[in-house]
Amino acid sequence: MAAPTDSVELVGDEVAGNVARAALFAAVMGAFAYVSFPNPVSPNPVTLQVLGVFLAGIMLGPAWGAAAMALYLVAGAVGAPVFSGGGAGLAYLIGHFTLGYLWSYPIAAFVVGAVVHGGLELRDYGRASVGRLVGAMALGTVVIYALGTVGFAVVQDVGLVEAFLVSAVAFIPAEALKIAAAVGIVRSDAVAAA
Repeated sequence: MAAPTDSVELVGDEVAGNVARAALFAAVMGAFAYVSFPNPVSPNPVTLQVLGVFLAGIMLGPAWGAAAMALYLVAGAVGAPVFSGGGAGLAYLIGHFTLGYLWSYPIAAFVVGAVVHGGLELRDYGRASVGRLVGAMALGTVVIYALGTVGFAVVQDVGLVEAFLVSAVAFIPAEALKIAAAVGIVRSDAVAAA
């Protein structure tokens, strides 16, 4: 005997949509990890992952942006080749010199989303001023650099100043370009939606 299920809603449409968007951004992060360039002054490559963090926070908001980045970390930890250069495995989160960056992604996406949306409630990110967008991404970058520097210092057994020079200062020009790209993407998305 079959029970009717047409009136049963296990998960609301909004939650299902947000989960799907979070999964999509986790996949985008994995793809962005493959776009990497050697950094002449750092063993850490320049990737597009930070752009993915920015866009997740802006477009999904603080909670779902952070959830997308957490999903990305889980996928990589269980073996999906989504970390920089196609890396995978739990070792990247507990002993690799990029572990600080990886752990920072959910936090940075949350910070970016909270600033852009003015709190935890989602608002139209297309209405955010350029100053708010840039400020949010600058704060997100500080989070990423702080954790990236500490993680690099611990794993590589170097001082914080040396780690900061190699793990943060060496990336400032690349981050500025990613911030500009994110503003361009958000602005073009807002124009297309209008």
